[in-house]
Amino acid sequence: MDYRRLGASGLKVPALSFGAGTFGGSGPLFGAWGNSDAREARRLVDICLEAGVNLFDTADVYSNGASEEVLGEAIKGRRDAVLISTKTSLPMGDRPADYGSSRSRLIKSVDAALKRLGTDYIDLLQLHAFDAGTPIEEVLSTLDELVRSGKLRYVGVSNFSGWQVMKSLAAADKHGYPRYAAHQVYYSLVGRDYEWELMPLGLDQGVGALVWSPLGWGRLTGKIRRGQKLPEKSRLHDTASFGPPVEDEHIYRVMDALDAVARETGKTVPQIAINWLLQRPTVSSVIIGARNEEQLRQNLGAVGWSLTPEQVKKLDAASEVTAPYPYFPYRRQEGFARLNPPAV
Repeated sequence: MDYRRLGASGLKVPALSFGAGTFGGSGPLFGAWGNSDAREARRLVDICLEAGVNLFDTADVYSNGASEEVLGEAIKGRRDAVLISTKTSLPMGDRPADYGSSRSRLIKSVDAALKRLGTDYIDLLQLHAFDAGTPIEEVLSTLDELVRSGKLRYVGVSNFSGWQVMKSLAAADKHGYPRYAAHQVYYSLVGRDYEWELMPLGLDQGVGALVWSPLGWGRLTGKIRRGQKLPEKSRLHDTASFGPPVEDEHIYRVMDALDAVARETGKTVPQIAINWLLQRPTVSSVIIGARNEEQLRQNLGAVGWSLTPEQVKKLDAASEVTAPYPYFPYRRQEGFARLNPPAV
């Protein structure tokens, strides 16, 4: 397993990390992902550690805390061998104190997560959404206190916009608070919006990307192809509305390129899609999920080899879309391009 620095921090993370959203799954979204109990989760953790995958990502909102509880049981007795990443800020109830990133909410959420995980510290805490109702200085000063207390090692964010990340980093620099080391983002061959603004920001500011849904919300598993109906057992029937939208023709175009590269490499479509991500700037780790041992072992096959430059170009061309304003002039007009070369 390749290990990379998490952004500009000193933390080393594996190129692949494991998403525990399938642990204890319940409800229309997480139940469709999977529902591994502690015994099955422990087996998946065993396989990960054998392969060098020691970073496990979860969130308090995943199955209302059940994911953290099952992960805590699965790593019991080997806390020092793993890195735990969890997230908070999304609603855990209907009361005002049940959501957001206020001082009281963050302190309460971290203590609750520590209890569910069965540990006294979290390696990486990420804010799961930007809280526009709480001053950034209040958020950062609270995270600073939690880091100084030893409850947190590093902090990051997830699904922030560029200005939200940059304003937070500027405030952290001004007051001497911990900088966000990670940004957990959606990024895939059928979802490259991350490249327009957030990737250049990450390069400039030393913020590493932890990629969620590298298979485009299940669209790049190899089950969707031009002229074929969606398999009856596909979880997309129940979960497509929760994820990022993608036009069918774009999926088919990307799948045509993936199939061509699969024939050249002998690798599976998911392995190729993940390997492509591992070669992108700012990507510190790609979060893979699995409902069972077979899926996990297949996804682990995405490392240990590399796509050729020609194969990368083929995938780039098939997945490229017109950049939104104000970014498209920088890709189309020579004068703009010279001043602002693309990050990729």
